[in-house]
Amino acid sequence: QFHMGKVIAIANQKGGVGKTTTAINLAASLAVLEKKVLIIDADPQANTTSGLNFSPEDDQKRTLYEVLIGKIGIRDALIQTEIANLQMVLVAVEIEMLDVDERESILKKAIAPIKNDYDYIIIDCSPSLGLITVNSLTAADSVIIPVQPEFFALEGLGKLLQTIRLVQNGVNQSLTIEGFVVTMFDGRTKVHTQVLNQLKEHFKEMVFNTIIQRNIRLSEAPSHGKPIILYDVMSNGTSNYLNLAKRKKS
Repeated sequence: QFHMGKVIAIANQKGGVGKTTTAINLAASLAVLEKKVLIIDADPQANTTSGLNFSPEDDQKRTLYEVLIGKIGIRDALIQTEIANLQMVLVAVEIEMLDVDERESILKKAIAPIKNDYDYIIIDCSPSLGLITVNSLTAADSVIIPVQPEFFALEGLGKLLQTIRLVQNGVNQSLTIEGFVVTMFDGRTKVHTQVLNQLKEHFKEMVFNTIIQRNIRLSEAPSHGKPIILYDVMSNGTSNYLNLAKRKKS
């Protein structure tokens, strides 16, 4: 199902839905499963950067910003994480996109030289649907959309799906939706089960079978700068994300 150099954007403009948690832990799980993975932090909130124990201030000369303005090539921005097969590009502290031609394709062009060095390139998108997110969607082959099981989940998806459609109709016709992944799920909560059923009715097989359960260890891991697999290998969070990475039935 996956091929060389697949670029996957993790997107949802609603905050707090497990977007960064999914980006970090899917990337780490794929790396542990011996895929070569690059994670790009394209969210100025820098949660992926800090969740992997870096700071945007660590190396201000080698962030995504320098790559996007053409100051350095992307190879110069690659940083090795604690996991052997996982590299990352630090977030730009502020990304003011330049007024250049084809400005929605800057990121796509920037990653082109290394696309085939990796099995997967995971982009953690900004929660705003501005130019940097459009750049991420233009660079991506597919999108994974994390959804929190709460009443207004479906309504919130409208804007994102609209943006995806605009990108599909314009600069990136081959963009597909990889799937919706339900995060922070608690099976004892009636609403959660209802929303999961709604999503499945609405989006059918586009909803991943693997569900990410609410898990204390999963929410603690980022403050320790570790993916869940390094923080607590025995936790539900670890097995959930490994299953997502394997595309297994949960």
